Amino acid sequence: MSGLNLPLAAGLAALAAGGIAYAVFLPLLSGERRSKERRKAIGVVASTTGRAVIVNRREQVAKSLKEVEAKKQGTKVTLDLKLARAGLTLSKERFYVVSAIAAFCLAVLMVLVTDSPLVGLGALFVGGWGLPQWMLGYLRKRRIAAFINELPTAIDIITRGVRAGIPVGDCLRIISREAEEPIRTEFRLAVEAQTLGMSIGDALVRMYERVPVSDVNFFAIVIGIQAKSGGNLSEALANLSRVLRERKKMAGKIQAMSMEAKASGGIIAALPFIVATLTYLSSPDYISLLWRTDIGKMALVASAIWMSLGIFTMKKMIAFDV
Repeated sequence: MSGLNLPLAAGLAALAAGGIAYAVFLPLLSGERRSKERRKAIGVVASTTGRAVIVNRREQVAKSLKEVEAKKQGTKVTLDLKLARAGLTLSKERFYVVSAIAAFCLAVLMVLVTDSPLVGLGALFVGGWGLPQWMLGYLRKRRIAAFINELPTAIDIITRGVRAGIPVGDCLRIISREAEEPIRTEFRLAVEAQTLGMSIGDALVRMYERVPVSDVNFFAIVIGIQAKSGGNLSEALANLSRVLRERKKMAGKIQAMSMEAKASGGIIAALPFIVATLTYLSSPDYISLLWRTDIGKMALVASAIWMSLGIFTMKKMIAFDV
């Protein structure tokens, strides 16, 4: 019996040794281990390359943002830039001439009305500096409002053009020919600057100098970064267009909700003038004491100050930044 068990045990041991040898040496002979090592090495290299690309792109974006901010901070607001922001084609010399004529006319008018050289001197200052600066500010705000109103449409044109495979420069030319003012003029200037050799990012930074609002700044940054480091331009511009339209919708809702407060403020502000006019028409001798006596003049000055404070306070309460 033991004689039969010995060959059987030897056979089982040989079979087990063969199985172990097969499991150990077959991968080495077939190259499977080397294939696994190569796949692992390729995965490590791909992961490292992907991280390097992401880091490089972030560095390029940060560099582009720093360049845009440096150009923006280095911009000096000159009179030519103020005229451009207001949408005026006047030269500095002609603007000075118009301001001088306005100052002279206003000073002469006030001297003839009040017969006071001091009032005429104040009118000379107001007509020569205050009134032109106020006019520039008013025209600038109106032009920026019109630009922001038409900007989402222009961005949609670029987004659809990029998705259809049209270059960004051609999209800008389409806007410069077919858009409404002042979008058409600003994009035409950007296209002309690009034609003269300026990059598209720098041309849009110049646009931001003429239209200094955050939406144009973001638009210029997106285009500049895409031109230098690539990226999904259509998605970024589509998001910007959606934000601008939602902001416009919100501004309309706020304006509708605040109309009652604005009407109340206008009525309250106009009421003293209406009452004073009716009183003057019915009893001129009674109300004329306000500007004939010293106490009446002091009362007028104090009333004007308090009324101005009330008007400015009410205006601040119903003004909302969207």
